[in-house]
Order: sequence, then structure tokens, then C-alpha cells
Amino acid sequence: MAHSMKSKAATLNPFPSRLAVLLLASAIGIPALAQQAQPTGAPQNTPPSAAQQQPAASPSTNASKEGFWGRVNPFARKKWVKRQTDPINDRLSELDEVNARNAKDIQDVDGRAQAGIHRAQSSADAANQAATAAGAQAQQAGATAQGAAGHVNQLNTTVNGLDQYHQVTEADVRFRGGQPALSAEARKQLDDLAASVTGRHGYILEVEAHSPQAGSAGIQSSQRLAEAVKRYLVTEHQIPVYRLHAVALGNAPGAGDEDARPVRSSSVHIRLMENTLAAQGAAPPQGVASSTGAERP
Repeated sequence: MAHSMKSKAATLNPFPSRLAVLLLASAIGIPALAQQAQPTGAPQNTPPSAAQQQPAASPSTNASKEGFWGRVNPFARKKWVKRQTDPINDRLSELDEVNARNAKDIQDVDGRAQAGIHRAQSSADAANQAATAAGAQAQQAGATAQGAAGHVNQLNTTVNGLDQYHQVTEADVRFRGGQPALSAEARKQLDDLAASVTGRHGYILEVEAHSPQAGSAGIQSSQRLAEAVKRYLVTEHQIPVYRLHAVALGNAPGAGDEDARPVRSSSVHIRLMENTLAAQGAAPPQGVASSTGAERP
């Protein structure tokens, strides 16, 4: 009875069921009709939909996805992760090897550069030392050459001055009557002359004896006068004999007489002559007078 009543109710009121079916069909079909029925004259600047704006997934992205999840599987296995990171690890290892190789090359280049710089510095130091030694040798050679030149000049001066004498003082001893006896005044003159040669080197005494007699008699007489003077200087004042150079001229004029007049009295003319080199080596300070009272040149 109840079943029959439900069948009757459904037969009598079928409108609600049909209405529900129509509503569902319209909800599904209206969007599809709207997409198909877009007018051809619609503006072209309509913004694309979110599906159109989203770029297509690249093959690599698709390759990195697993399963139908549309993204990386959060429950991916270790083998899959290792398979994805192995290329990266290999690349990193290769980069480390390249960096190590570059560092080693840089270190080798730096070592070679430092060695080259050290060798260059050593060569420069050696060259500097050699140049300094050469300069010192050159200076020494110059000093030696100057010394040799000075010595040669000194030798030339010595050779040229060996026979160069200059007169220091002179004395004229008179004799009475042609007798070879020395008077007190004659001794005084000879004493002063002998005192003037004290401390001198390289001197000689020129003794010229004169007599008024002519011929051989005058020569013999003047010879006796010269011997008397030489004997007094040797015995009384220890004048070396080799420093006395005597000549008996008779009545002939002496070498230094300019008028060349005949001799009228007996006399002995004595000159103290000193060598130029000896005078340079034993000269007293400038301004000191000699024993004769005259300043030495």
C-alpha cells in the first residue's frame, strides 16, 4: 500500500525532478556556450586568462617532475636525489681541480719570478762591487801615476841641479910683501868664512890666489898664498879638502873680474858656493839670516 502511494505521488508531481535536471544542465552548458559564442568583433586587447598567461612548462621542468602530482614528489627517494645532484657535484669537483691547477701555476710563476729577481739583484750587486773595485783601482792607478810623474820631475830637477851652484858669500884676504904669512885680520876673515859653512851641505870653496909678479914667479908666489889659506881652513876649521878648489893665477885677472886690470897686490879671493839642491833641502825658515849676515835665497 505504501509503495503504491509513492508511485502515485511520483506520477502526480514530476516537476521538481525535471527542474533539478534542467538547472544542472544549464550550469554545465552556459560556460561552454559562452566560450563558443564570443563575438567576432570583440576587442583584441582583452587580457588573457591565467591559463594563457602561464608559460608552458619546459621539458627540463617536466623531466624533473615525478608522477602525476604536477610537481616534485615530496616523497622522492635518495637515489633520485643523488641522480639529480651528481652532475652538479661533478662540475664542482672539476672547478676545484681547475682552481687548484691555476693556484699551482700561479705559485710556480711567482717562484720563477722571485728566483729571476734574486738572480738579477745578485748580478747587479756583483756588477756594482766590480765597478767600485775598478773605480778604486783607477784612483790608485791615478795616484801612482801622479806620484811617478812627481818623482820623474824631481829626478829631472835633481839632474839639472847637480852642477848648479850659487854664491853665498865671499872674502878677499890680503898678504903683505907677497909673504904667505896670515895676519890677524886675514885669520879673522877666514874664521868668519868657516863659521858660515857650519851645517851646510853641498858647498865648495873657490880659492883664487893672485900675485903682482909676472910669469912663473907670480904663479909660484900665488900658489904659496893659496896653500897657506887652504892649510889654515883644514887644520883650524876641519874643512874637508875635497871642498877646497884652489888655482894660482899669478898676475892674471880672475874669472869674475870685469875690468881685467893687472893685479898690483898679493891676495887670495875666496867664494863660498852652495849647490842648489842642497840649499833647497837644508834651507832655514824664510826670513832667517845666514851666518854671513845676508838672507839666504
